[in-house]
Amino acid sequence: MGPKTARVYETIHARIASGEYVPGDKLPSERTLAEDLDIGRTALRQVLARLVSEGALEVRGRSSYRVAGGVSVETPVGLEPWQIHGERDLYDSRWVKLQLWDVEPPGVERFEHHVVKLHHVAIVAVLDDQDRVLMLWRYRFVPQQWGWELPGGIVDKGEEAADTALREVEEETGWRPDSVEHIVTYQPMVGMVDSPHEIFVGRGAQKVGEPTDLEEAGHVEWVPLSDIPGLMARGELMGSGTLVALLHILATRGRQGTTFAR
Repeated sequence: MGPKTARVYETIHARIASGEYVPGDKLPSERTLAEDLDIGRTALRQVLARLVSEGALEVRGRSSYRVAGGVSVETPVGLEPWQIHGERDLYDSRWVKLQLWDVEPPGVERFEHHVVKLHHVAIVAVLDDQDRVLMLWRYRFVPQQWGWELPGGIVDKGEEAADTALREVEEETGWRPDSVEHIVTYQPMVGMVDSPHEIFVGRGAQKVGEPTDLEEAGHVEWVPLSDIPGLMARGELMGSGTLVALLHILATRGRQGTTFAR
């Protein structure tokens, strides 16, 4: 790829990354793009073909390109939510609250359902410029198992989840991420447990010292992303937050290029 095609590749890539072109958007025509970016149609097609091969773009019909990641399924409408008639506490501590809720699904007699409330947490996958992710090898006494985890922890009252992500990485690993980006918020056991998990991806990090949270800290290592499928197959990745973050990274590697640190 020559200097001009490299420039055009970076320009289109930057427009996708910045949100100027959002998932599902149709790109301008080849003629419009060629004039806008001052490049010949043949060279432009080479750039577009590379972006397609990396998963950043999708081809729709002849010479029609869209940004990958668009959603075609429509949100269902007209469905009724469950009615909540009341709730009462059965147990409440610093770490966990157990409640009994009086609920009524549509068309079903009301009944009592246990609900567990846990903390709001943030988890972060920090990536370096060698396609490695910062991980901890830890022992978890509940499953009585060793395994690899991403750093993370409880979001303190009044604290932003992104600040929690930065703080926990430094406390547990001794590395400070250059930046973090929010990826998704999800509930790990949505049928009974309320515990929002916020997933972040960090890019680049500086070594600032040794871990200070000795209870949480384990063996710290930069693990190659190429090892993740094998570690998953061996059952050595622990925790839903670790799995969600790493699966997101593996799924989007083609769209974002093979190097995550900028």
